Amino acid sequence: MRNPVLFGMSLSLVACLSGNHPSERDQSAPVASVAGSVPTGLPARMLVGLFENPGDTFIQSSGVPWDARYAYFTKGWVNNWGWGGYDGWWGYNYMLESDRFGTIPVVEYYQMNGEPGGGEAQFLAKVQNASTMAGYFGDFKILLQRVKQFSKPVLILVEGDGPGFLARQSGTNPNAYAAVAASGLPELSSLPNTVAGWGMAFLQLRNALGVDNAIFGLHVAAWASGKDISYFNVTDPLQPEVDLVYNFLAPFGLAPNATGSTYDVLIADPLDRDADYYRVVWGDPNRWWDASDTAPINSRSFNRYAEWLRLWNVTSQKRWILWQIPLGNSNHLNVWNNGGPREGYLDNRTEYFFGDNSAAHLNKFATSGVMALLFGAGAAGQANFVNDTYMDGQLFLKSRVAAYYQGGGLPIPPGPGSNPPPPPPPASPSFSSSAQVQGTPSPGQTANVTVSVTCTAGSMSSGIVDIEIYNSTGKVGQKVFENASFSSGQTSTYSYAWVPSQAGAYTVKVGVFAAGWSSLYHWNDNAGSFTVSDQPRDPAQYGFETGTQSWGFSGSVVTGISSTAAISYAGGRSLQVAFAGTAAGSSLVTIASPPVRAGANVSFHIWVPAGSALRSVQPFVQQNGVGGWLWTGHWMPISALTPGAWNTIMVSVPTNASSLYQLGVEFVTSRAWTGTCYVDSIGW
Repeated sequence: MRNPVLFGMSLSLVACLSGNHPSERDQSAPVASVAGSVPTGLPARMLVGLFENPGDTFIQSSGVPWDARYAYFTKGWVNNWGWGGYDGWWGYNYMLESDRFGTIPVVEYYQMNGEPGGGEAQFLAKVQNASTMAGYFGDFKILLQRVKQFSKPVLILVEGDGPGFLARQSGTNPNAYAAVAASGLPELSSLPNTVAGWGMAFLQLRNALGVDNAIFGLHVAAWASGKDISYFNVTDPLQPEVDLVYNFLAPFGLAPNATGSTYDVLIADPLDRDADYYRVVWGDPNRWWDASDTAPINSRSFNRYAEWLRLWNVTSQKRWILWQIPLGNSNHLNVWNNGGPREGYLDNRTEYFFGDNSAAHLNKFATSGVMALLFGAGAAGQANFVNDTYMDGQLFLKSRVAAYYQGGGLPIPPGPGSNPPPPPPPASPSFSSSAQVQGTPSPGQTANVTVSVTCTAGSMSSGIVDIEIYNSTGKVGQKVFENASFSSGQTSTYSYAWVPSQAGAYTVKVGVFAAGWSSLYHWNDNAGSFTVSDQPRDPAQYGFETGTQSWGFSGSVVTGISSTAAISYAGGRSLQVAFAGTAAGSSLVTIASPPVRAGANVSFHIWVPAGSALRSVQPFVQQNGVGGWLWTGHWMPISALTPGAWNTIMVSVPTNASSLYQLGVEFVTSRAWTGTCYVDSIGW
């Protein structure tokens, strides 16, 4: 089965159904209407989307207005597979990222196969394990909490193939035992401990948490009845197979049930790999469908599959979303896809929907209840939209779907009870942001985070600026600024005094939201970064832990100063003094207007290298004009200093001193010299 880790038109509506029971029909006869409604929050048109992992940007950079973006949420997603907190942030970030790309986030909740106790063959056994179900539904509950926080529509596909496994492994008995109430989740205490109760549990959690923006889809496998009606049992009548599986799944939540709500859509995948992968790699040639518009229903064909979808649509009164549609086309090389142009295996599904006669084919599937086509490889090595180069030299799906949207797309009837799509919102403002933390703070000491946000277009009133700090474990700090207003071109600065608890590398993330967190306008995953040192901070007034602390230099021999972690007397940093004099001379390294009181004893710590051209070093204080610019220093010849070590030198401020003009160190050299000295921990 799947391995997710690896890897204008118009709708013709003229005729009507005949008979009292849904039955197979001639594909040339359109239907009078499509059963079921488009779920609230989704547009009434044929949606097109792609599989894309978090962090991938093909959708964003393609220039195509894709409707949807899906990813697999496998076991471990809730804590980013051990790299984050147990809070569902990985999933929430995927929703935010998809929204920034202009797409509806689609979650394939595909967790059961990763639960302990086996694989697909043990699906029912896992559902019957109370401990497994407690963790499983607990993770789903966190997902729903994140979906509610996101506040915009999220489509959740519940366990691809899972209901089919339960059908086969339970003998299509919806009353087979499952640990639902037995899982211990209080929200599920009223549900039956049956596989039907397992299906209802997702609905119950959605109701209990009030997640109105979650749209649920239940997967229906074409082989769930025990016959594979798509590829191997192609002459069997379809309606009995539909009825058998519908009767099993209806109490899951396709029909009215104890939760008071039902699944919103049906989910199916035409195939999980390119058709010719099966022939070339597995020796199975039976995964191709006849694309002819005249192919009979009792043949391995698109027409047969469309009829199966239609019968399900009429029987269940639910629309369809087709996902994980293979991406192969007739120009592929029929080889394992390592990323080169045309690599991947042959298939005809993308060409059926977006090649010759695509308008008629899209119309056919729309009249069968399909409202979305989501493309993506279900295993490694298959054709992919990033390198599906066609005969014209263009990426096939990207170029054809772009033309589809340029032509207006395919409207579909919303159905009874559907809400009309809302009017388009006004253009959202856009922003840029950056963050910085001066120096290297230590655990327990304040890190002063400064964030700059610029409104690059539009305006915002009473919005939210969100500053978040992350390390390798996930989010460790957050500060929210409400009532933030911007006009176009305006820059505002925000300060966050955050105290780290441990050393390490940290990243600052910045978001800008509308009031009430209702819309995300801007998200910067890496606005800035900084390091928290495991060294204690220097308690002296000038320890240079956060930079040069406004010190400067003058004279002919010192060419630069900077805060450095190369060496320190206390804490983790010192002031590095660089020399590159071309002749003998002197320089001052100073701080203006230091807050030193009269009578104080100021300690200086100075490190000089062996073999330097230094003649003398003199720490000093100098009074201002009121004090007659009086200089008080402690002159030390180089012979009195220990090279390669820290030398402590004291300077006493006169007891009657006026306010100081400056405090610093005078360096004098005897010849041209290039080298480095260090000054640290100046205090009183």
